[in-house]
Amino acid sequence: MNETMNTEVILTAALTGAGDTVGRSPHVPVTPEQIAASAVEAAGAGASAVHIHVRDPETGAPSRDNALYREVVERIKESGTDIVINLTAGMGGDLEIGQGSDPFAFGAATDLVGGLDRLPHVEELLPDICTLDCGTLNFGDGSSVYISTPDMLRAGAQRIQELGVRPELEIFDTGHLWFAKQMYAEGLIDDPSMFQLCTGIPYGAPADPGVLQSMVRMLPEGAEWASFAIGRMQMPWVAQSVLLGGHARVGLEDNLYLSRGVKATNGQLVEKARGIIEALGARVVSPDEARAKLKLRSAR
Repeated sequence: MNETMNTEVILTAALTGAGDTVGRSPHVPVTPEQIAASAVEAAGAGASAVHIHVRDPETGAPSRDNALYREVVERIKESGTDIVINLTAGMGGDLEIGQGSDPFAFGAATDLVGGLDRLPHVEELLPDICTLDCGTLNFGDGSSVYISTPDMLRAGAQRIQELGVRPELEIFDTGHLWFAKQMYAEGLIDDPSMFQLCTGIPYGAPADPGVLQSMVRMLPEGAEWASFAIGRMQMPWVAQSVLLGGHARVGLEDNLYLSRGVKATNGQLVEKARGIIEALGARVVSPDEARAKLKLRSAR
């Protein structure tokens, strides 16, 4: 894989995520109106794409409600904002193993459905991009596991391919990358393949430059890729990604701070990331340029 610096960068803003962050920052968008407004803010700051989760407007908890996705997308489009839409399709993979001698007494955090049952909003809305989380992972301390089996992934990849939506292959560890490449070899992933190398999330790939470089070297020839790190490593990882030939992602899904003790908005994080990219001598591409680069349906 070519590791030459990328001078034309797709910058994605991950707006809200599914983490327990709502009470930790007043800027984390919750309602469809807030999420759409945050997308518009990110686009105005120069983002090429937005990555969208939805939340229960009353509780702030993560949600898989089609109506919420529909409202967010409609509000963005009605605003006249031009931005590449990337919807998560990772919700529905959470399993909290029971404690002690009864592991089948699943905990309250469990939200587990089949691979195809994670896609109804993608089938309805046909976004530019949707995510495909490419493996199972011990998700943090405790007993929570994210479940994404080879059978689920093959079924999901095939359905996404049928819909003509570009899958963003979410890679949380090297084994996930191994299997994503297997799906690519089986013809379940069309060119240009698109990988998101996710680092720093316990307990997947650590936010270590050597690990990132190793994963980049494992990518298929000609793949488009991005990477991100969570928390304080978010901005350093913008530079890491670009210097190794990739695209970049920032946003409140992954980090709440603009600087030490200063809570950020999505627009501020995009603006700061764009400054880093431009300081390296690269530029952030427009949404139309991103569509052309990724050969998205909306550009065909």
